[in-house]
Amino acid sequence: VQLQASGGGLVQAGDSLTLSCAASGRAGSRYATGWFRQAPGREREFVAAITWRGGNRYHGASVRGRFFISRDNTKNTVALRMNSLKPEDTAVYYCAARDVNGDNYDYTSPGSYDFWGRGTLVTVSS
Repeated sequence: VQLQASGGGLVQAGDSLTLSCAASGRAGSRYATGWFRQAPGREREFVAAITWRGGNRYHGASVRGRFFISRDNTKNTVALRMNSLKPEDTAVYYCAARDVNGDNYDYTSPGSYDFWGRGTLVTVSS
């Protein structure tokens, strides 16, 4: 699976932005998807995750209530809607995918994901 994240940019605090993750390469694949972010000098942080059918969605504590993950499997895309952006949301945002195999896994851990896209930079000015 190849992943391509897009939609980043420079915004002001309080603004909204929607990131998109487009998947390609393996027809018929089923995968869970996560968003992570990494700010300079900091570890990669879990942002949100969604299961293959979209029935379960998870959001990290620092973004809960402001960010919302969704997916459209007909378009092979996963979106991250980000509202009420803060300067501390500034980071490179990555999407990641994991094959669905029935195993339990820690959706907050980067190590749980098999495929990663290049990141997209989000900069929030105060």
